Amino acid sequence: MTASDQYAAVRYLVDDVAAAVAFYTTHFGFSVRLDAAPAFADVVRGPLRLLLSGPASSGARATPEGTAAGRNRIHLVVDDLDAEIDRLRGAGLSFLGDLVAGPGGRQILLTDPAGNLVELFEPAPASA
Repeated sequence: MTASDQYAAVRYLVDDVAAAVAFYTTHFGFSVRLDAAPAFADVVRGPLRLLLSGPASSGARATPEGTAAGRNRIHLVVDDLDAEIDRLRGAGLSFLGDLVAGPGGRQILLTDPAGNLVELFEPAPASA
């Protein structure tokens, strides 16, 4: 299940992370949680978490079917990604490609019945 203290996040693919951060913070009152431009930024406004993924980010990589660059998707934070993968495979679901790991955490993609992407994400442990 999703981490109980986390909201689901929306990932937007953007051409210019810095410009997107400026747009959302200046015009719509978002606050920056993490700025790793030019690849990625994480901004929030109330309960909405918006993940801004630039062309160099893992979210912009081609999806496993290889038809296009990464696509928008919902992003669900989980406590134990391996357990979720096992649970969902046990329920008959399949995944797109392999698990991907990066400095921010680990992720894997699947699709809903309509073909919309769902990303399951386990954050990296916090550094001391």
